[in-house]
Amino acid sequence: MGKEEQGGGGEEYLFKIVLIGDSAVGKSNLLSRFARNEFDSNSKATIGVEFQTQVVDIDGKEVKAQIWDTAGQERFRAVTSAYYRGAVGALVVYDITRRSSFDSVKRWLEELTTHCDTAVGRMLVGNKCDLDSIRDVSTEEGKSLAEEEGLFFMETSALDSTNVEAAFEVVIREIYSNISRKILNSDAYKAELSVNRVTLVKDGANSSKGSMMDFSCCAK
Repeated sequence: MGKEEQGGGGEEYLFKIVLIGDSAVGKSNLLSRFARNEFDSNSKATIGVEFQTQVVDIDGKEVKAQIWDTAGQERFRAVTSAYYRGAVGALVVYDITRRSSFDSVKRWLEELTTHCDTAVGRMLVGNKCDLDSIRDVSTEEGKSLAEEEGLFFMETSALDSTNVEAAFEVVIREIYSNISRKILNSDAYKAELSVNRVTLVKDGANSSKGSMMDFSCCAK
């Protein structure tokens, strides 16, 4: 998944990003908050393949992020390889109030590595930071694991929007930066992207968002 050519000589970038993590950590609400600025307090486990396409402006370039939700498969302790196919980014999500979801992060990272060797933008997300009073995983623990695994790190709240847009945009910017370097340095890579173009059916209104440089965690 990479660069598509548009009529008139323009360029369009399309990146597949997957959301992974234990069930009920808030992946679907993170996606709906980012894509539609919505939050469903009664949301049920996702059933079927779900993704949203969001347009982000990165350094004046139009970047489309196709963000996939795990479709409830995480309840069965494994997500199919097809889900990961072509992904160039991933948000690994845990619930800061549920240590078991944090303990599962390494397993999810192993699965990501097994099924997807193209994910260049990876973010560890500690969700539900609005529930700081019942926190079970410290911010320092999250940062430490992220450093150990070479991930970006951010705490978010899908409920009150804290850092949701920031988390996605950091990953998208990292993918863009990485692929841009490859394009600059490799004619063969450009040819590969040209061959592997992806065509999408738009699944809803897109909204452009500006660039973002705030890497801060949820304020206490």
